[in-house]
Amino acid sequence: MSSIDAEALYRALLDQLRAVYGDRFGADQSGAEGAVLAGIHSGGAWLAERLARDLNLPSFGVVNVALHRDDYAKKGLHSQASPTSLPFSVDGRRIVLVDDVLYTGRTIRAALNELYDYGRPASVELAVLADRGGRELPVAARFVGGVVNVPADATLVLAREEAGEAGGAGYPRFTFHTEARVD
Repeated sequence: MSSIDAEALYRALLDQLRAVYGDRFGADQSGAEGAVLAGIHSGGAWLAERLARDLNLPSFGVVNVALHRDDYAKKGLHSQASPTSLPFSVDGRRIVLVDDVLYTGRTIRAALNELYDYGRPASVELAVLADRGGRELPVAARFVGGVVNVPADATLVLAREEAGEAGGAGYPRFTFHTEARVD
């Protein structure tokens, strides 16, 4: 498989969000509430954190899907999973849900269930760094960094290199690698 440039995909995703929302994230000058970011733990949360910084947003939310996953009984609760943290009211808000890889759509379904546990948003739009196809549910992203080809027997994994490592420029850098799929 050829190398997937996660940083190039990130720039494409950021450009799409800026083109649609410009400065309409958070609250606007009239005090009306604009769109907010919520990243799915963990890769989506990493992306939401960096997007919030690059879009000059004061905060972002983190959605933990562990309790809503359809494989919860088989896999259990991840030991490093933190609870959902939404520093904004969900009711009536336009939420941009962020994840690293869109594959079957099952994680997105779980994230929507978790969001609705906190209220009823006005709308939810999906932003993903990489879309690898293979949908099992009718889920599509409005914002996509890029479409990637990954063998069905592999998992696409986002990694984060912290600022300062290998000459980082004050913010985390993203890379992708593949691992053998374990079901």
